[in-house]
Amino acid sequence: MQFLRFCIIGTLAAAVHYGIYFLLQHWINLNIAYTAGYIISFVGNYFLTNYFTFRTRPSWGKFIGFAGSHGLNYVLHIVLFNFFLFMGVHKLIAPPLVMLVAMLVQFCILRIVFTWNKNKA
Repeated sequence: MQFLRFCIIGTLAAAVHYGIYFLLQHWINLNIAYTAGYIISFVGNYFLTNYFTFRTRPSWGKFIGFAGSHGLNYVLHIVLFNFFLFMGVHKLIAPPLVMLVAMLVQFCILRIVFTWNKNKA
């Protein structure tokens, strides 16, 4: 059930991220619009992950850990976002592609992290 709740929150966070980007991209720089969407969805994601996914209370320690893991994720997002734009992908199609690629990369990294010792045994 925890994994299902995790997926629900991730989908909701992605929808908020894209929705905010979609609204702001009409008026401000695309990178700023994308970043604003990411930050706002990040904050909501943090609280929903605590309360709904893991049924815990927010704390500064959890926030710092959550922010650290998402810092690397943000770098991956913004690099991929600009790469897709550079390659000519439409500005409304680039964000979902970024989210898909970033999710796959994160899964591969986490799979290596969580199975590293298992593979050595």
